[in-house]
Amino acid sequence: MFKIAKNFTKKDILFIVICISFVVFQVFLDLRLPDYMSEITRLIQSERSTMSEILKQGLYMVMCAFGSLATAIVVGYFASHLSSSFTRTLRKKIFIKVENFGMEEIKKFSTSSLITRTTNDVTQLEMLIAMGLQMMCKAPIMAVWAILKIVNKSLEWSILTAVLVFILLITIGSIMILVLPRFEIVQKLVDKVNGVTRENLTGIRVIRAFNAEKFQINRFEDVNDELTKTQLFNQRCFSVLNPVMNLIMHALTLGIYFIGAVLIESAGIIDKITLFSNMVVFSSYGMQVIMSFLMLAMIFMMWPRAQVSARRINEVLETDETIKDGNFNGKTKIHGEVEFKNVTFKYPDADEYLLKNISFKVNPGETIAFIGSTGSGKSTLINLVPRFYDVTAGEILIDGVNVKNYKLESLYNKLGYVSQKAVMFTGTVESNVAYGESNNKKTKDVIKEAIKVAQGEEFVLKMDGGYGAHIARGGTNVSGGQKQRLSIARAIARDPEIYIFDDSFSALDYKTDAVLRRELKKHTKDSTIMIVAQRIGTIMNADKIVVLDKGECVGIGKHKELLKNCQVYKEIALSQLSKEELENA
Repeated sequence: MFKIAKNFTKKDILFIVICISFVVFQVFLDLRLPDYMSEITRLIQSERSTMSEILKQGLYMVMCAFGSLATAIVVGYFASHLSSSFTRTLRKKIFIKVENFGMEEIKKFSTSSLITRTTNDVTQLEMLIAMGLQMMCKAPIMAVWAILKIVNKSLEWSILTAVLVFILLITIGSIMILVLPRFEIVQKLVDKVNGVTRENLTGIRVIRAFNAEKFQINRFEDVNDELTKTQLFNQRCFSVLNPVMNLIMHALTLGIYFIGAVLIESAGIIDKITLFSNMVVFSSYGMQVIMSFLMLAMIFMMWPRAQVSARRINEVLETDETIKDGNFNGKTKIHGEVEFKNVTFKYPDADEYLLKNISFKVNPGETIAFIGSTGSGKSTLINLVPRFYDVTAGEILIDGVNVKNYKLESLYNKLGYVSQKAVMFTGTVESNVAYGESNNKKTKDVIKEAIKVAQGEEFVLKMDGGYGAHIARGGTNVSGGQKQRLSIARAIARDPEIYIFDDSFSALDYKTDAVLRRELKKHTKDSTIMIVAQRIGTIMNADKIVVLDKGECVGIGKHKELLKNCQVYKEIALSQLSKEELENA
């Protein structure tokens, strides 16, 4: 919990100091009330007192009460401002940290867990700070101050108060021991609920197509029931606090008056007045002590879950990023050269290597393609260039410089990446194509040209609004082929040195595929193109084709060379095209 305090800014610390100052003043005013009450009691019992003296003390009581109310409002305002400011800063830090994560860290935490940590866990801390500054600071100050006020009033009353406070502390401690381990379970179960809900929403078409609504409902109910049972246990434990608190408060009141009655009965006439006055004061201060511990109990109800949340947030913030930023600014004499030198790779949690000793070189302006059976490592290989993962052994050079030495921003400015799964963002056609930063200024003409080259002009102009047409989240209002063409247009508009197409033509028909590649070649004649594809027709005109089989390079060359020299490539080709088609290609 204390590690998370490092995220407080100087302004936040100033607010904390202001809050604590006002809390101390509020406690002072609250604890002055019994003193005035005692004085009024003494004046009422004194024959020489006048009404004006009694009213004067009453006026002081009213002023203290309103002063306490005013300070409470000020403390509430500053506490709310501080908690919202702190959580805003914390969410920003988590977001930036997650943005800098590599795929290894994303998979370690899972998407649903990161969402929970950014929302639910941060909210737990916000509630603790907002309530804590008002109660956590006030309760111990009030308890200690009130105890010092009553410690010399009566030994009997002091012992009674101490015994009841001890019982209260034992109750709170027992509840904490039972509940604290289960709060961590609660947060993990919230992750699971978010995960299942997210799957239900993203996979709604498949769920309906397979008539699996009941199956998904049962999955959700299983996770939700487990969360409900755990939370019910926690709340039942906490529900013990309320009756115990009421019992202790009533017991304290009865005990003070019972002991007071015994003491007053055995005292002299003069001492009876003093004892009665002390009993009234002690009763008020004793209730203040118990109320202080009641406030602490309320914080203790929030503390365990907030502590777990703080630990989960710290796990994210303290995670070392595997993809480290380099120092090279990206300015080179060569533009578009890519070289793999004995590249070997395996995933962090895997035992076997996925890629083994891959070596090739692509010169500026050339097109290189990668083909192989499913699971041969094509997408993994091409994803090493933008450093989604770093190589296990060997090195990748871009323009003669190891990719690990580049500043990530400089590296990405050299690349135009089109992922295997076309990704669309909420907005318009224009905003999706112009997405991101690059060295190229994306004017409206550049965007239109990119869409035209990507063979998207025809369907875009038919959409309501044309280039300003709305794109729903995830691109659910356009087809798979249309999404791919807009993704390709996004890369073209970037005008990079190196294009990376990770099986980005699979949703296109053969005619559109052929026309798009022809126009792309004209538009990107000075750029290097790297293509992962399943279709022979997509890659047969590439300058170099790399054939992968079980993570190893089994052939490099042009289409006709590989047909003669590479059995794996020949088998893939014959599975798609006839001998006549291959010979005439």
